[in-house]
Amino acid sequence: MTKILVLHTGGTISMHEDEDGDVETGVVNPLTEAQVEIADVVLQVESIFNLPSEHIGPKHMLQLQQRILAAGNQFDGVVITHGTDTLEETAFFLDSTLKVDFPIVMTGAMRSSNELGSDGLYNYQSALRVATSNASRKRGVMVVMNDEIHAARFVTKTHTTNVATFASPISGAMGLLTKRQVIYFYDLPRRHVLPIQQVNQNIPVLKAYAGMNGQLFQLLADANVNGLIIEALGAGNLSREAAKGVSVVLEKGIPVVIVSRSFNGVAEPVYDYLGGGVQLERAGVIFASSINNGPKARLKLLIGLENQLAPDDLRCYLRSV
Repeated sequence: MTKILVLHTGGTISMHEDEDGDVETGVVNPLTEAQVEIADVVLQVESIFNLPSEHIGPKHMLQLQQRILAAGNQFDGVVITHGTDTLEETAFFLDSTLKVDFPIVMTGAMRSSNELGSDGLYNYQSALRVATSNASRKRGVMVVMNDEIHAARFVTKTHTTNVATFASPISGAMGLLTKRQVIYFYDLPRRHVLPIQQVNQNIPVLKAYAGMNGQLFQLLADANVNGLIIEALGAGNLSREAAKGVSVVLEKGIPVVIVSRSFNGVAEPVYDYLGGGVQLERAGVIFASSINNGPKARLKLLIGLENQLAPDDLRCYLRSV
């Protein structure tokens, strides 16, 4: 018999619509009582917490990671249900800190349990199908929604309410589900996994904008944050004033990491002028050229700092896939 550990964490998939049409959290997660049956599969279901995903932070992610590590080889796969707003961050954290062969599959819902066209139970069953497939082994953490399979390192939420919200702009979907099959289109390069025991780093994320000045950077430098992520313009550029502000942060020995605020593509140093990526990199800024958004870069920097990586090793880690 195939054994799957199911960890419920809350989110829309566990919520319900009240008489006024407002979506709220109930005392009991309805998925804990859901009758989902797959032949020759035994489920061990646990409600590890019941929170909207906006209330989930790195400490909760670490709790999930520790539970999966504690499970060891007792299970053939893990399924996690989660709110969609921060699902990609939890998926990325687990993918970056867990080196296991069995599949870890995350899913959620865009419509609560009693709404017309609710997608939760279907996505849950789809996640279980992926977790029990032999083809899913050694693929890291995956996100399964709307009949698609996405890699944790590339997936992102693209729409506030549409059930087809999750996409992987850089890589495309890793696979899909049909009525009878779980199909994969490609294999990913080996990922760089680091262990983690604590999550105590203070790393804010800033989004660049036209006319951005250096005031925020001065405030962050004075606050002695542990690191800073900037979702920069285009390929990784900033205004002149913002670039000067970055220098103030770097002078404090605080690592600064650049990603792009653009929906697709990755940041890289191309332009050689004050605020351009070439000069930012020359000043000491790190370009996280394999990550497509700030929240994921924040978690990767957090993991690197908690592992006390030397500056050159930290730079290599943030650049690596």
